Amino acid sequence: MSSGEAEQGTAPFDDLRRVVSCDLLFAVAEPGEVALQVVAADSAGRVLAERFDVATDGAPPVSLEEIRNPQGERIHVIHSAAGRLSVSYRAEIEARPPRSAMIAGAQARAPSGFERQLYMRPSRYCPSDHLIGFAVAEFRLDTDETSRVASITEWIRRRISYVPGSSDVHDSAEHTLLTGMGTCRDFAHLGIALCRATGIPARFAAVYAPGLFPMDFHAVFETLQLGRWTVHDATGLAPRSSLPSPRSTAASWRWSSSKCRPRWPRCFHGRTMRRLWNWPDSSRPFVRREPVPSGRPSSRD
Repeated sequence: MSSGEAEQGTAPFDDLRRVVSCDLLFAVAEPGEVALQVVAADSAGRVLAERFDVATDGAPPVSLEEIRNPQGERIHVIHSAAGRLSVSYRAEIEARPPRSAMIAGAQARAPSGFERQLYMRPSRYCPSDHLIGFAVAEFRLDTDETSRVASITEWIRRRISYVPGSSDVHDSAEHTLLTGMGTCRDFAHLGIALCRATGIPARFAAVYAPGLFPMDFHAVFETLQLGRWTVHDATGLAPRSSLPSPRSTAASWRWSSSKCRPRWPRCFHGRTMRRLWNWPDSSRPFVRREPVPSGRPSSRD
């Protein structure tokens, strides 16, 4: 099923044109609802052409709904029957120059006092109130916020191991801190929790990261410093130059809730679905498996 195509003219700056794409394949064991947020947001710039296709075993899904939030970010809610659910997205975008986007965003809406209070609260995946003692002892409060965030990011990069499959949707920042391992989602949750525990507002963000190999979605976190949101990648896997400035990426989204929900993907029958990854150097799909009971990754992860 296609959500349509749009042609809106010719871009005046050819060097600002970007083509983004996303192909996903799921095995759905029973009917369920899936919410995906993979299409370009309004903050990306001007969409010159785009196509979003969804099918279950080659047929249209039961229903497909697009939900748009006030920031111009779009969520697609798919009701799918059992079978192989395929999702394909292609878009050509006239991206905004980073500085122009930053200035436009600042003029449109500066971070509010409400946001500061919202992103200081403990949450399900970032229980910062449980980590205050550790965070204050480790990172202290007598340094400026910029230095403190840099110390937290570097500490996570040095002390936490990136291990695919080592966590699931039930694990919080506490679990990551105790086990010393996790994925990009867990690195971001821990960064948020430690920042909030030391008095710095922080929130979860998920983005396209062209600097990853292979290129994929990536989880990072943002901190509110000097009146603007700043991006941080505790994994160190994606070069900073390949990460977006706030609200300037071709396809990015943030969860507005303080609960920092898992970024990928949400479904009401989560245990019945698997994401299939097609690596460019292999003809056989790689299936991300659940971790073994001991919490250590299996040999195939």
